[in-house]
Amino acid sequence: MQDKETLKNIIKAKANEISNQIADFRHHLHAHPELSFKEFETCKFVEQKLREIGILSVQHIAGTGLIALIEGQNPTKKNIALRADMDALPITEQNEVPYKSQNPGVMHACGHDVHTSCLIGAATILYNTKHLWEGSVKLLFQPGEEKLPGGASMMINEGALQNPEPSSIFGQHVMPLIPAGKVGFRQGLYMASTDEIYVTVKGKGGHGAMPHLNIDPVLITSHIIIALQQIVSRNANPIMPSVLSFGKIIANGATNIIPNEVKLEGTFRTLDEAWRSKSHELMIKMATGIAESMGGSCEFRIDRGYPFLYNDESLTQQAKQNAIDYLGADNVLDIDIWMAAEDFSFYSQQMPACFYRLGTRNEAKGIISSVHTPTFDIDETALEIGCGLMAWQAVCALNL
Repeated sequence: MQDKETLKNIIKAKANEISNQIADFRHHLHAHPELSFKEFETCKFVEQKLREIGILSVQHIAGTGLIALIEGQNPTKKNIALRADMDALPITEQNEVPYKSQNPGVMHACGHDVHTSCLIGAATILYNTKHLWEGSVKLLFQPGEEKLPGGASMMINEGALQNPEPSSIFGQHVMPLIPAGKVGFRQGLYMASTDEIYVTVKGKGGHGAMPHLNIDPVLITSHIIIALQQIVSRNANPIMPSVLSFGKIIANGATNIIPNEVKLEGTFRTLDEAWRSKSHELMIKMATGIAESMGGSCEFRIDRGYPFLYNDESLTQQAKQNAIDYLGADNVLDIDIWMAAEDFSFYSQQMPACFYRLGTRNEAKGIISSVHTPTFDIDETALEIGCGLMAWQAVCALNL
């Protein structure tokens, strides 16, 4: 392997050389977003770019996913994996930019266009330096991160982590709270599990002026919503983060009409699998009990989603040091637990994993919007760091 300092400088130079090209890739993907598990044109685009680089070992997997392999010197010595997600969200973009979404109601509002472009860039760098490092790098371009059951679980089930089996895996994700030019790391527990909650509360509808003749599912639902918060405040260990939120209630009555039923939808998140399962039991028992005690009934369904995300402590500590070597200590931050969820967590349950954050914020340019909003965008100076650092993490991990 080329000496580390020289290789770092080569990677930096190549990242700078291709930065405009990576921005072009990002613009194309941003303008043509596709929803989860429908990334057909995105998949074709990525495959075309990989083959143009010279990477011919491209395989289709999990419907609209791709895997590919880059072999360096002594390729069987060690293998590591790099992952990007490709799907967009059902959001109508409000940015007025040349690369604005051309697909009505669909937008890359979570930065997956950035992740995919940066991994293509990292692949370009790694392929063009493969004579300078040992081992092999598996590229995972996955579908459906935003939708259950999660493209990562499908990739794993279809053998993405086999033949060869990586010894570790890396992923990066945009972070609009961190300024462009900086990255963030956390060792150990990082992101929450996520479960989707679907509740139907049934009663007996009728005229709002005669409540004594009805069984009011709206009132029952309000009691259930408030009572379920006790699952977190009085049953969860206070030092174990838990979040229960309801974001959708449909009571299709009127000012003077009590409906027959109410639909309720929400999410539950935590960082402990045993407590996660116990909380499910408690929520169902409490909700059904309240409904029955008030004369109604309750159908309570929990769709189990992604597990919690765990960053291997040794691997992440080394990855943080690699980032310091690449960017300087002032540009590498420690970050806190994040109660959002990510299906990269499925990989972290299979092998040592490191999921880190790529800063994209630029207040001077007005680039401050959060992910999952119609005005999300990035400072594209982050793209050069995104592709270069990912390639650097790969060659460093292969040399451990």
